[in-house]
Amino acid sequence: LLQAFPLPSLPRKQPTVLVVCGPAQNGAIGLVCARHLRVFDYEPTIFYPKRSPDPLYRDFTTQCEKMDIPFLSYLPTEVQLINDAYNAVVDAVLGAEAEVGEGREPCAAILATLKHIRIPIVSLDVPSGWDAESGGSGGISPDVLVSLAAPKECARRFLGRQHFVAGRFLPYDVQKKFELNPPEYPGTECVVAL
Repeated sequence: LLQAFPLPSLPRKQPTVLVVCGPAQNGAIGLVCARHLRVFDYEPTIFYPKRSPDPLYRDFTTQCEKMDIPFLSYLPTEVQLINDAYNAVVDAVLGAEAEVGEGREPCAAILATLKHIRIPIVSLDVPSGWDAESGGSGGISPDVLVSLAAPKECARRFLGRQHFVAGRFLPYDVQKKFELNPPEYPGTECVVAL
């Protein structure tokens, strides 16, 4: 995960990262990401406006709270406040979950704000507002994309600075079933640059 964050643009001793989580699976991945960031001496803050009733997601939330990761009660609509307070934003709002839809609240308001952010955005799996197959029109434009398991078809339209894949954990039968050809992961790395 540390590779996926634009470290040269995070000059503070303990860089601040805003992790914006949606209500479905990608939001849960954002909570896990925040925990990992805390372990590696980042200072994450989480915005998670529509919490899932799923027991696993509640456990992830509790773990973040026990690690003293602060949760915002609202996302500032004044973009400059976000640009000044954080060094990067993790986009874990929608991902590949097409059923959530960007037009529904609170996702629509979140995307409207994220589209104007000037600090680096790191999208997890699929940039929010993008269709997992056809790509983005009207979604956000992240600087970094971290594809989970394997790049989705929309990654062909990604024009940001860096694309990573985190998929070393995929079982061989899944790789074979979906005809995946994962990259070589050096040493014990779980993330590799594409």
